[in-house]
Amino acid sequence: MDVQVILRDGEPEYAVVPWAEYQSLLTAAGRAMPRRAPAVPEAAPQRPQLADLASLRQQKGLSAEQLARAVGISPAYLEMIERGERDPSDPIRFGLARALGVDGWGSDD
Repeated sequence: MDVQVILRDGEPEYAVVPWAEYQSLLTAAGRAMPRRAPAVPEAAPQRPQLADLASLRQQKGLSAEQLARAVGISPAYLEMIERGERDPSDPIRFGLARALGVDGWGSDD
């Protein structure tokens, strides 16, 4: 058996054994550890949607005019996008995403 003994003040405090040997010791002692179910991967965080534009802008503390000017569009056009009256082009979507610090929005959002 491959055992590493860790001492404290010259006295043995811990013994470290390879996992397979530890499992064998547990089995021999009648205390085998149950196998864990495989870990379930966490769901990827949901990416903000273009429909969330107004609330994202407000969370960032930006006025419609500030965000519009940062993207190079008029505040009136931004307000139409926020109300769902206009579907912006991909360059405008990417500009909005960049200005708000979110993942880029493509035409599928």
